[in-house]
Amino acid sequence: QVQLVESGGGLVQAGGSLRLSCAASGRSFRRYDLGWFRQAPGKERDFVAGIRWGGGSTYFADSVKGRFTISRDNAKSPVYLQMNSLKPEDTAVYYCAGGLRVMTTTRASDYDYWGQGTQVTVSS
Repeated sequence: QVQLVESGGGLVQAGGSLRLSCAASGRSFRRYDLGWFRQAPGKERDFVAGIRWGGGSTYFADSVKGRFTISRDNAKSPVYLQMNSLKPEDTAVYYCAGGLRVMTTTRASDYDYWGQGTQVTVSS
């Protein structure tokens, strides 16, 4: 069975930093495009960041650009999200996702595999 597992969420103060990771098992995700999405209570699931399988192309939502970075370990295929200068509006459940045939990086429906999410809460 394919498995994606997020970790690293928690409670942080505004201005702080947090590093999320997503580990894959069950199949190799080395050649999969990977991304991060987030969903706040009562809101739609929004794109946060994405990285192509080769690792050379990254994409960010305007709301996090300059504050978040995405990277991957091409040897083992986990994906990371480094979050700096966190704001209360970053509070959400964060999901990692993988897809073999992602055409539009920001489109959640293009991804085939999802983790169950990790909670990130940023206090004022």
